[in-house]
Amino acid sequence: MTTGDVPGVRALGIDPGSKRIGLAVSDLSGTIASPLTVLQRSKSKRHDLDEIARIAAAEEAEVIVFGLPLNLDGSMSRSAKAATAEARRLATLVDLPVELHDERLTTASADRSMIDAGMNAVERRQVVDKVAAAIMLQSWLDARRIRLTREAGAS
Repeated sequence: MTTGDVPGVRALGIDPGSKRIGLAVSDLSGTIASPLTVLQRSKSKRHDLDEIARIAAAEEAEVIVFGLPLNLDGSMSRSAKAATAEARRLATLVDLPVELHDERLTTASADRSMIDAGMNAVERRQVVDKVAAAIMLQSWLDARRIRLTREAGAS
């Protein structure tokens, strides 16, 4: 199996934050992730998860990839534990697989690329979460493609 033979998947990526939730989506072939939108956190986590479920349906997602903010050493941070619990709650609201994926340094990477592009702080703040979600989702898509190619080669 070559990389081109890997079956595509429509994925929704989520970068959960305490104030904002960044969302990204893959193309129909499951090759490229693009920033989608930023949701402002409401006072209700259930409302936020319902909104994510609505967007997943509207985007025809086949899988939801939830960012896991691990510590730099790979251990579970307080935020990672909260993200794990939130991903589990989301999984009860959607009829889709919800997978966790390491999102360490995605926000810093997104911010750095936008600084390099000449964006000011106000502009960056409006989009950094969805760009970080796209970086995380692209990492998941790339890892998935490598894993599936290896599995096909082993069979």
